[in-house]
Amino acid sequence: MSAIHLLFCNDLDDSKDEHYSMLESKLENKIPPPIVTVIFAFLMWAIVLLTSNDKIISDTTLLGIKFIATGLFLFLGIFSAIAGVVSFKQAKTTVNPLKPDTASALVTSGMFNCSRNPMYLGMALSLCAWACYLASLWSLLGIVGFMLYMQRFQIAPEERALEGIFGQTFIDYKKRVRPWI
Repeated sequence: MSAIHLLFCNDLDDSKDEHYSMLESKLENKIPPPIVTVIFAFLMWAIVLLTSNDKIISDTTLLGIKFIATGLFLFLGIFSAIAGVVSFKQAKTTVNPLKPDTASALVTSGMFNCSRNPMYLGMALSLCAWACYLASLWSLLGIVGFMLYMQRFQIAPEERALEGIFGQTFIDYKKRVRPWI
């Protein structure tokens, strides 16, 4: 399966394969997603430092566009993440991404009608804002890395747990709504 397929398609097979390595299983649902976001933001910054001659925007006339794009992505990211948290709070279910097996309600309304993971989408959009601010194509690698990491080590285990709790209702929801956008 391609990385693009993993990130955007509905027909993911998240069933646990018997060939998981110990490292892979130890990373599942262990690092809080905000910390993962900060780690990837730092890696993006480090990549830019190493490739500092490859900046997209160095002309001062384009700085306005850079800051508008940064602000827009940051606003969308914050909105998406907050909307997801509010939906969870309204449903009186856990917001703790490290314990998906404690979910008491399947939230499918609001932002969850557009994305199965609006809080993670918000984090990815915030990384897009950071990439715009850094103004380097190389920084986009951090966004892709973040999304792949989250899909494998956070979303897949969460969805296995939710399928175990909510059964066919969650399976139908997965068929209807994409994991990211």
